[in-house]
Amino acid sequence: MLSRLAPARRRVVLGVLLLVVLALAGGLFAAALSRQPSSPVDQSVAGPVLLVPGYGGSTRSLDALARSLRDQGRDVTMVALPDRAQGNLDDQAKVLGAAADAALTRTGAPSVDVVGYSAGGVVARLWATEGGGSDHLRRLVTIGSPHHGTDLASLGSLVAGSCPAACQQLAPASPLLARLNAEPVPTGLVFVSLWTTLDEVVVPASSAVVDAVPSPSLQSICPGASARHGDLPSDPLVQALVGDVLNREDPPSWTAADCDRLGGAPSS
Repeated sequence: MLSRLAPARRRVVLGVLLLVVLALAGGLFAAALSRQPSSPVDQSVAGPVLLVPGYGGSTRSLDALARSLRDQGRDVTMVALPDRAQGNLDDQAKVLGAAADAALTRTGAPSVDVVGYSAGGVVARLWATEGGGSDHLRRLVTIGSPHHGTDLASLGSLVAGSCPAACQQLAPASPLLARLNAEPVPTGLVFVSLWTTLDEVVVPASSAVVDAVPSPSLQSICPGASARHGDLPSDPLVQALVGDVLNREDPPSWTAADCDRLGGAPSS
């Protein structure tokens, strides 16, 4: 077709085609760069702590944990999630991202630490893996979080109108959880998932275990630990474990020998 064009017009067409090819190549190069892992966050500098509530959005359940962390000298912010934390979990992750930006601006810190309780841990993980959080997230602790879903959400889906968006996304077979669990843990992020074998909300309780992430049950550290799901944020053992993760220079790895130091019940 080009051979039929006059030489001058042919040069114009070829020039336009060259510009298009260069633009496409530049876009592909930029996309490739955007997929490259960012530099790990400096672990030696502890910034503010964000506490993310669970399904229902109540921050009162986190009051005791907030006091414990503030007593340890940490700057703590409760994240208020929209729609009683029952709306789309991706939208909740965006709200967490905005809260992190505000905390970084307010304090001038280079990064934040995040503690997510129950579904709040899933929200935090979404922000870390898909919402750009890994650029500003130093340490992440989830407490009793249904990373692989909970059977209670599946049961709720059977009753019309009783299972909002977040509930549907927390069902074990949800597309959101399948997508999330296919994502690698961001390079350099210290991530610990804490849970109790007595959890009656996250069913099965082992749904809190995350591949390639330290995921100890309370009972693996203190065999006599008796906290259930609603007890977790106010449980002294949980508070001590969270403090260890956020405040120790080296990320901890606990054994039953740490139980007494952590203030837990060694056995019944």
